[in-house]
Amino acid sequence: MIIAICGSIKFFEAMVETQKKLEELGHQVLMPTKALEESQYWSDDNKARVEAKKKFEFIGEHFDKIEKSDAILVLNVTKKEIVNYIGANTFLEMGFAYYRKKKIFTLNQLPDQGYIMDELLTFEPIVLNGHLEDIK
Repeated sequence: MIIAICGSIKFFEAMVETQKKLEELGHQVLMPTKALEESQYWSDDNKARVEAKKKFEFIGEHFDKIEKSDAILVLNVTKKEIVNYIGANTFLEMGFAYYRKKKIFTLNQLPDQGYIMDELLTFEPIVLNGHLEDIK
């Protein structure tokens, strides 16, 4: 199966580890582009971050990968005290995958983020509870 990994770029190293495990299980993995330090992606300045995202086309590039995939795997892990966090970009990617009728897997249970819970449930993700071998 071709799987696009989605999640916060803050966890890029975990994405690389997950990529290796998925490949060992026989899957082809499409990864998001790591935001380069020099790209201003990590800037404290909101305007600089937005410009970096537009210049490097991070969102559109990853949508192309989702389009080529059979499924997405959301690496929803704890971030800023939110257990199994799903951020804005990841939510957007899940919505796109849902629209394109891709399977949606989440590594962990859905987060307690009430403002998006109805939509997350509408996407009908398959919760893996950490068991990558359950991807089929």
